[in-house]
Amino acid sequence: MSIPVGWQVDIGLEIHAQLSTQSKIFSGASTAFGEAPNSQACAIDLGMPGVLPRVNAAVYEKAVRFGLGVTGTINSESRFDRKNYFYPDLPKGYQITQMDEPIVVGGHIQITGKDQSEKVVRITRAHLEEDAGKSIHDFKPSFTGIDLNRAGTPLLEIVSEPDLKSADEAVAYAKAIHQLLTYLDVCDGNMAEGSLRFDANVSVRPVDAQDLGVRSEIKNLNSFRFLEQAINHEVQRQVDALTRGETLTQDTRLFDPDRLETRAMRSKETATDYRYFPEPDLLPVKISDAFINDIKDNMPELPGPRSVRFQSEFGLSLADAQLLAGDRGLGDFFEQVAMITGNGRSAANWVRGDLLGKLNEQNLNISESPVSPDQMGALIGLIDDDIISGKTAKTVFAALWAGETTQPAEYVKAQGLEQVSDAGAIEPLIETLLAEHPKQAEDLRAGKDKLMGFFVGKVMQATGGKANPQQVNAMIRQKLSP
Repeated sequence: MSIPVGWQVDIGLEIHAQLSTQSKIFSGASTAFGEAPNSQACAIDLGMPGVLPRVNAAVYEKAVRFGLGVTGTINSESRFDRKNYFYPDLPKGYQITQMDEPIVVGGHIQITGKDQSEKVVRITRAHLEEDAGKSIHDFKPSFTGIDLNRAGTPLLEIVSEPDLKSADEAVAYAKAIHQLLTYLDVCDGNMAEGSLRFDANVSVRPVDAQDLGVRSEIKNLNSFRFLEQAINHEVQRQVDALTRGETLTQDTRLFDPDRLETRAMRSKETATDYRYFPEPDLLPVKISDAFINDIKDNMPELPGPRSVRFQSEFGLSLADAQLLAGDRGLGDFFEQVAMITGNGRSAANWVRGDLLGKLNEQNLNISESPVSPDQMGALIGLIDDDIISGKTAKTVFAALWAGETTQPAEYVKAQGLEQVSDAGAIEPLIETLLAEHPKQAEDLRAGKDKLMGFFVGKVMQATGGKANPQQVNAMIRQKLSP
């Protein structure tokens, strides 16, 4: 949706990322998804009398890794606060979060728009907190069910500045954060399981206005599509209201994906409403320079620099480099194949084409690929050595994928798939074809090069696909030369 004429939009996102730890932030209860309701909420998660929280050290390692990834400042000392409010899925009556001294302050991330323009989006802060439980409103006709399995699940809330000026930019930013979180193994990014959720703060103002407009916060958006739809609707709602002369009030809203509209939940609370105060059961956490430097030394190469290197080192196109560098596992797989074969472009073609196609078809992760980098490298090597054709290689790849073989070279030999490169065997076939199709041969000699595919195809058909197509092409041209 285009922005209404005469108006400008300001959007900031609060992204709640579930940290990929095996246990919760303040207890040893499991964070596994899909277990029976209320089977993973221990006494600490429920805030029972006499229990005390204890910080899971793994959440700090994850948070620091993200902070380094966005070049933010890692606070050497951070502490937790209590955010007080009542809701049935918050059994303690408060949430433990970081208000005044978060773990990460500042930072930025670069996004690419649909027109390939680049923009830097500032990050205000990223802080640690625990998740609440889940209210299930369709549990029974007259009841709401409460599942406390998520209570105490570790979250990193990432807050941006209102630098985003459209729904498209907001989605690009959300995707960039999603990519970084999964790349650094901070969060698994599974939105269907609630691992990543977006709150969008949206306001509009006349193009000549200096101050930001009155904002509405749209809560709990769990897909890029819903994020885009919710923002577009909210922008239009606010513009329409202001155009009619109405006064907007700051509020919190929900998005209804069936009706494609936002609805007010409540007026927007302020920090005072939550009565924040330091968490008395947890001491401030101090992080040493050695801890930060150890994480920094073990950080993987980030997608942006890796994409640039793939282009310069392996001669890849921008699109191929970005695709392969954007997923850490896929990039690692490609790089292993490229190093084995010494043929970066061919490795990229096979990984982003045949391999990625099969992975997507069967909804598999690169780590679940039945074809290993060594096998892929060996397959490409057979092509480069003119032992098999590209067409035959697809047959061998299918056999590797199906588990029919683990050794490409042995399979090719056992199945008799070696490419026919014997000129003495191919030459009679070419001579016969040229004699049987004199008009096409004369047209090819006269410059109608598209006919080369006709003759090469006939030879390939006659040899069961085993002839070397480049060799056949060269031999036909030699036969037709004056």
